[in-house]
Amino acid sequence: MWRFLRVTLALAAVTSICAAGPSTPPYNPEADHDAIIIGGGPSGLAALSSLARVRRNVLLIDSGEYRNGPTRHQHDILGVDGVDPAWFRYSARQQISHYETIRMFNGTVTNIESLNNNTMFRVAYQLVPGGKTLVRTSLKIVLATGMRDLLPATPGLREAWGKGIYWCPWCDGHEHADQRLGIMTSLKYVPDNAQEMWTLNQDIVAFTNGTDTPTMRATIDQSSPSGTEYLKLRNIPVENRIIRSIERTRNGGSNHNDPSLPTAPEYDQFRIHFDDGSFIDRDAIYGQFPKEQASTLGQRLGVHLVNGQLMSDIAKGSMTNIPGVYAVGDANSDGSDAVYHALWSGKRAAINIHVTIEKEAAQRQLR
Repeated sequence: MWRFLRVTLALAAVTSICAAGPSTPPYNPEADHDAIIIGGGPSGLAALSSLARVRRNVLLIDSGEYRNGPTRHQHDILGVDGVDPAWFRYSARQQISHYETIRMFNGTVTNIESLNNNTMFRVAYQLVPGGKTLVRTSLKIVLATGMRDLLPATPGLREAWGKGIYWCPWCDGHEHADQRLGIMTSLKYVPDNAQEMWTLNQDIVAFTNGTDTPTMRATIDQSSPSGTEYLKLRNIPVENRIIRSIERTRNGGSNHNDPSLPTAPEYDQFRIHFDDGSFIDRDAIYGQFPKEQASTLGQRLGVHLVNGQLMSDIAKGSMTNIPGVYAVGDANSDGSDAVYHALWSGKRAAINIHVTIEKEAAQRQLR
């Protein structure tokens, strides 16, 4: 039943995002829109909502790909704790669609071109991959394009990602509290990860997949407390054998309790197989892996990267080094992956965009 509901919500979201009400003209008559937002996750929707509230003419183009798409539920968001991420986006779009100056499309942006010294931008996009290329112009650009997790090729890991194997203690840890936990990452990150998880899980095994070396031990011992000493203090064994595969032996999402509850235990089980033929069983796995920009649009436009994130200036509403281009959500350089950060950064960019456009319009009229 819940799988059917999830599909229904996803289809409804596609329908609602393609709907469009009447639109007001942008402040610069040479542009189609005041702003074009690329990405329809929490940050992009927050920017759209705020700009709609002040009757800005805005277009949002959403690829339909989301970093938290695989997860069962999203947590730690007041008022919507425990909802399906697809329902969260659907509900937001339904509400925003009541504002008449915005439009929403499902599609893929293929290129962004700066015009007239960054005073206008030309955006090319396709509603279906390989379909006709459409073009719209705007005064400002919001990059809400997100990040992509670079998962190891270990068989069984990707299939369980977000479903018993997770990357955020605040997002999924409570549902696996007091269970047998595995931490799967480089030894470099194990002490910090274990400190985050200790109030939730005390039966922890670290799976470092060959990264436990003398050099790495020396690295983690430079922290305070010493990484090695902390692992001994909490009796956390380090399993350094090479992982051959991960086998799901129980699906904790198949018997979820009342979906109206903000949280309920999820009883997954996994068997971690090693190259030597042995295995260790765990109930949940916390994994920390590298990530990258989900889109190259910002980089191709000339936005600088800071530690792999799109450079953004908080003092200028998350504007990048390219005037008129804003980066929001986990793609930007604020250093946070949380939904609250996504909502805040989208709102902050919207405020700056709204005020900046009016200032620029006044300057043109006063010349």
